[in-house]
Amino acid sequence: MRQTVLIVGLGLIGGSIALALQKSPQNWVIGYDTNPDTLQSAKVLGVVNEAATDPEQAIRYADVCIFATPVNATLAWMEKLTTWQLPENLIVSDTGSTKTLIMEKACELQAQGISFIGGHPMAGSHKSGVLAAKPILFENAYYLLTPLAEEKPERVEQLRELLKLTNAKLMVVDAEEHDHMTSIVSHFPHVVAASLVHQLSEENEENQLTKQLAAGGFRDMTRIAASNPQMWSDIVQQNKKHILEQLHRWQAEMTRVEAIIKRDSEQEITAFFAGAKDFRDDLPLTQGAMFSTYDLYIDVPDHPGSIAEVTALLAQERISITNIRIVETREDVFGILVVSFTSEEDRNRAAKCIKTRSPYEYYIA
Repeated sequence: MRQTVLIVGLGLIGGSIALALQKSPQNWVIGYDTNPDTLQSAKVLGVVNEAATDPEQAIRYADVCIFATPVNATLAWMEKLTTWQLPENLIVSDTGSTKTLIMEKACELQAQGISFIGGHPMAGSHKSGVLAAKPILFENAYYLLTPLAEEKPERVEQLRELLKLTNAKLMVVDAEEHDHMTSIVSHFPHVVAASLVHQLSEENEENQLTKQLAAGGFRDMTRIAASNPQMWSDIVQQNKKHILEQLHRWQAEMTRVEAIIKRDSEQEITAFFAGAKDFRDDLPLTQGAMFSTYDLYIDVPDHPGSIAEVTALLAQERISITNIRIVETREDVFGILVVSFTSEEDRNRAAKCIKTRSPYEYYIA
């Protein structure tokens, strides 16, 4: 069935959805962005089949409209929908990382006969913007749909069939359940990471050597604190209830940990870390709410050309690297060179390459 899809917002997420949907010749993708330069780039790069300058006019020809914009912007677009002339069987969706506010607004749209199915593709990248868009961004990542209880099942299935082109793991959940789960695995961890960085900042005022020593495990654990501040400010405000619940549980957990340390029982302390390790080791190796890379630690010697040698070998094997960095603090880190990949398959190929074509040892965390 031929479908026309309008995507409003052509950043990393919107652009990647547009590219994925174009895998089928049955889809005609129209794109709109408030930034004229982004819109032009999307058209020139083939991210969309057609660039629209007036979304109100473009939506009249659409079967599906996806708002790939921040939640606050999406809420504003949803309000505009109530005044626009819309096709009779139009399906509207979004990509926001919080869903309760969106679906409350969707109830208003449903009362006016507008079909809105919330969506959240749980994948991302260290890069942003339309230039970073790629059709494989969502492969094997979770893509959650949050339809209203009264939504017609055939509408949900139509959207699912369309989004299968992303190769994501599509799941239907309740909006409240969605926000509770993402508060645990994404939103609250960002708060914790930012808090740890603030604590280091305060310590660094007294001893600046502390900052220099925070380049290993601390850097990895707080990587997500480098995310867009405005975006996370919006998320915390939009999902305040669930994040506060997690904060209260965290405070109770810290009280428990404090008591364990005070009791000074080797058996109890060991059990604390062992329990965490066992559960952590059992986590699925897949993309979840937080963007994750697949890291390979390589123990290269400190002499000119060693890093170039490694990257050249990987290039010869046509293995794509997403990031590369040198670890300065080696505590609990095996390998001074950390090379990141977008998939476990690429990391395994890289490990095999290093094992068979170089004298260096490697480690997979």
